[in-house]
Amino acid sequence: MYTGFFGLTSQPFSIAPNPDFLFLSARHAEALAHLRYGLGEAGGFVLLTGEVGTGKTTVSRCLLQELTDKTEVAFILNPTLNELELLAAICDQLKIRYKKSDASLKMLTDKITNRLMKNHQADKNTILIIDEAQHLQPAVLEQLRLLTNLETNTKKLLQVILIGQPELQQLLQRQDLRQLAQRITARYHLMPLTEQEVQQYVSYRLQVAGCSRPVFTASAVKKLFQLSGGIPRLLNLICDRALLGGYSQQKALIDAALVNQAASEVLAIKPQAEKAVWPVWLWPVFTLLALGIGAGLSAFIW
Repeated sequence: MYTGFFGLTSQPFSIAPNPDFLFLSARHAEALAHLRYGLGEAGGFVLLTGEVGTGKTTVSRCLLQELTDKTEVAFILNPTLNELELLAAICDQLKIRYKKSDASLKMLTDKITNRLMKNHQADKNTILIIDEAQHLQPAVLEQLRLLTNLETNTKKLLQVILIGQPELQQLLQRQDLRQLAQRITARYHLMPLTEQEVQQYVSYRLQVAGCSRPVFTASAVKKLFQLSGGIPRLLNLICDRALLGGYSQQKALIDAALVNQAASEVLAIKPQAEKAVWPVWLWPVFTLLALGIGAGLSAFIW
């Protein structure tokens, strides 16, 4: 609706994890580097955690774009599965055929093992990515560890990336999961953006969407950082609604008031009132009044 008004070719602040709009802040670049390192020759488990909306899934999609046809990937988005369902989901992702009526842990494990061996002989890597991994049951994580037991002298035949919220770190500290925790070759916790990175983030996404001119004022960017805490998903929600508000009011520049109103609509928070700033010349008047009131009270008490 507002794209034409602001000279945009697409919506710059969609919450879809589009790698084309990935702003590689120092933190996101480091997270991507850890994923690449974890998928090195040795393999094993790679752990990427972060608060909701910090860009974990988008980083993983960026990694997928870098992979060649020499890599076969199984991407699981719904990890609320038991052991049998997880193995079946891996088979489905890798297009491994099996009879559902005969499905068992042993049968599915054998089929996955055979595929891993064939991929290795064909000089192909096999990667399993599990998003929202904080929902995995301990028994399912143990089943994953058993799958990674297949290895050569130099590498694991299955490499696993676990992506989740901070609760995933707590889950992996369980005593019964210590063997899996010891196999994590790379781990990174993704933090929110700084205020300077928020400015760069907003400008970058607008530029990707076809608009190179400033759209948000400096005060608007500061307000964006305060209200979102630097979390990209919240930034997208607020910026998208602010642009809609600017369009409805025919304002080419988004100010702090529009950002404040947008946040109140999409985040269900009360708009923040701007603090009143008194002129400097009134300060001596206030000081004299305060001294006079104080002296009067002292005399009255005496």
